[in-house]
Amino acid sequence: MKAVVQDRYGSPDVLELRDVEPPAATGNEILVRVHAASVNAYDWHMMRGDPYLARLTGLGVAAPRRKIRGRDFAGRVEAVGRDVRRFRPGDEVYGDLGAADGAFAEYVCVSEDLVEAKPANLTFDQAAAVPLAGHTALKGLRDAGNLQPGQHVLVNGASGGVGTFAVQIAKSLGATVTGVCSTRNVELVTSLGADHVIDYTADDFTTNGTRYDLVLDLVGNHSLTALRRALTPGGTIVLSGGGVSSGGSLVGPMWLLVKAKLLAPFARDRLLVLTTAPDREILTALRHLAESGGFTPVIDRTYSLDEVPDAVRYVETDHARAKVVVTV
Repeated sequence: MKAVVQDRYGSPDVLELRDVEPPAATGNEILVRVHAASVNAYDWHMMRGDPYLARLTGLGVAAPRRKIRGRDFAGRVEAVGRDVRRFRPGDEVYGDLGAADGAFAEYVCVSEDLVEAKPANLTFDQAAAVPLAGHTALKGLRDAGNLQPGQHVLVNGASGGVGTFAVQIAKSLGATVTGVCSTRNVELVTSLGADHVIDYTADDFTTNGTRYDLVLDLVGNHSLTALRRALTPGGTIVLSGGGVSSGGSLVGPMWLLVKAKLLAPFARDRLLVLTTAPDREILTALRHLAESGGFTPVIDRTYSLDEVPDAVRYVETDHARAKVVVTV
């Protein structure tokens, strides 16, 4: 099969389309013919082995242990292991491979516990855009943030991959939503249903006096002190991502997250660092939300499998908005 492989850490130039041995489903695994995958910031961090400290946590010190990048996918079941009960060949599915990676390929092999039926109203391209970004948005708002109807939430980074889901999901949960983005993305964020949009080039939400019950920070371009100024008394900050890194750093975006964890026990506000791992229950909830009209994935650009280096390069520049999808 064709797959995008890397043998060493580096720029998108280390990603190569090659012929590799296809995987085989055993036990409770299913073999999926990938029709689409999506690119996340996670992918370029793994590609570069950035931040450096992350290499000590299982990525591989000198070279990546997992050779094929990509974690979000959507496709059709090709074959199933003998213990599989939920799926059969021909079923349309989507999922998140997590740290296993491997979605930038013609086939992936994955436990049936990490896969869900594809939302019936979404194309393969749209479905592939959902897993990681949708998971982050839903967990950050509903689970960690405990967002309630009528509350006011601010999404910092509202035009990004996670942000475009977060704006829509927050609205579906009954919140009043303020989105923060650049000038060129104001119209996009408004179209997603945001009640208010702040152009960060003209206004700083941490100093304008408005207060929010929940701040979902997907950018990390403000200090914790500044973010707390934007909270109602006893409000909640949920941090995901922790900041932009251009690569080649020791701790990268983790420093803001570390500071939040250290301060959290002593703060009157709720300071939460969001962590995510593949979760079928989340995929099921996202499927129901999509099918009920709770959100529609927004796709910025699509690339072919042999264009994955360009797709990752585009996402890494931080100019991409919404989701970038790879068609296979």
